[in-house]
Amino acid sequence: MTDGGDKDGGSQHLYPRVLLKISGESLMGQQAYGIDPEMVATVAREVRDVIASGVETCLVIGGGNIFRGVSGAAAGMERATGDYMGMLATVMNALAMQNALEMLDVPTRVMSALPISAVCEPYIRRRAMRHLEKGRVVIFAAGTGNPFFTTDTAAALRASEMGCAALLKGTRVDGVYSADPEKHPDAVRYDSLSYLRVLSEDLRVMDASAVSLARENNIPILVFSIEDSGSFERVLKHRGKFTIVS
Repeated sequence: MTDGGDKDGGSQHLYPRVLLKISGESLMGQQAYGIDPEMVATVAREVRDVIASGVETCLVIGGGNIFRGVSGAAAGMERATGDYMGMLATVMNALAMQNALEMLDVPTRVMSALPISAVCEPYIRRRAMRHLEKGRVVIFAAGTGNPFFTTDTAAALRASEMGCAALLKGTRVDGVYSADPEKHPDAVRYDSLSYLRVLSEDLRVMDASAVSLARENNIPILVFSIEDSGSFERVLKHRGKFTIVS
């Protein structure tokens, strides 16, 4: 099915608790590397507006804007070492996002799967649940804490553990396409997909283990452009452009 236009599920949010996954590259803005403070602030404003509407929100942020373990392995580094370096990059991004949210008076906690007690809390599931219940944003850093697992898989795992009603993936494009739309202008945009079709056609929404985990726990994945102002809140109401995998 291709894009059928805007979906309108009314004005109410359909999901009381969600996890937002954004790539590290999304924080680069127009830069070639690193963290663009203005882009971080833009995402923080999106999250603030959703929190203000009463939706409990947690985040997972990738680290590809700073370091990517797979790239390090390709350059001759041991894969596990590269992955641990990538986990540390996600902690840096999480701290940047926490700072931006707290500048907007949004209470935020960073919880790391790798113990780094000087700058963030260790990940403890029940404590994370309590933070969410108190209206705090929780940012899960350092992936799953294990090499060979991506932050996509970490996002699906944390969404499952937190009992999230949906997993949202904020990207640089407005949904899932049959090919990279930045490289293939004739790529077809999908309005909705099944988990099985994503896996069988290798559509690269998220990695296969993340999609499988979301499928097992019946968590829909909504893919949208985080760069469009107000898109995060609109998608939670099933309005605007996005692709839903369910």
